[in-house]
Amino acid sequence: MDFTSLVGVFFGIVCILIGQALEGGNIGQLLQITAAFIVFGGTTGAVILSFSVVELKNAFVLLKDVFMGEKVNFDELIAEIIKFATKARREGAISLEKEARTASDPLMVMGLEAVADGTDPALVRQMMETQVMLLEDKVAGGAKVWESAGGFSPTIGIIGAVLGLIQVMQNLSDPSKLGAGIAVAFVATVYGVGAANLIFIPFSTKLKFKYKKVFLKKEVIIEGILAIQAGESPALIERKLQAYILDSHMKDREAV
Repeated sequence: MDFTSLVGVFFGIVCILIGQALEGGNIGQLLQITAAFIVFGGTTGAVILSFSVVELKNAFVLLKDVFMGEKVNFDELIAEIIKFATKARREGAISLEKEARTASDPLMVMGLEAVADGTDPALVRQMMETQVMLLEDKVAGGAKVWESAGGFSPTIGIIGAVLGLIQVMQNLSDPSKLGAGIAVAFVATVYGVGAANLIFIPFSTKLKFKYKKVFLKKEVIIEGILAIQAGESPALIERKLQAYILDSHMKDREAV
């Protein structure tokens, strides 16, 4: 469970509600079914229009990773790769055929099986990199869906505000109906901007951040598998992978 995601959503919404209460308002003033229908219905329609069924499905499948997700432990990963490297060094690459199924990552399973089958190193790299590229496309598409929702919702909120003001202008002669129109106008804007900045865009950002480590893990697996196939010593593979991870972290810091 990713507590930062839960705390972030909860803390942001609660602080806004507390701020409203300090100004003399109450939660009931923000509960407008009409505004919610306009903003969230309109945003959903815009997102559905913008993306394919596959991309929409991926976005919802990946949503669980915002709150759960895979925890990457590079020390354990390297230790696992070294275990396979040691076995291959002692008993030959063919010995990895049965052991491959016990690997913790599907990409590692595929790579070890390919090495055990004597597949050409270039083809092994191509096969593994293709799998990583497919995952990258899936994550990028899912994150884009949530990012786009964050772009649409404020604009839909403005539409809701305008619709509310239209109702106000049409009922100027009836003061009893002015309150509802004004409420829809302002609450729709709150819903649109709030959903974008507290939910949709943060979801997209969190997915990108989390999968950045996952993709680095996949790269380490590829380099480790190819090093095993090349017959390198476990000690050399360990140093190489540690250096690879350190170099990646250094590049990330320089890019900030």
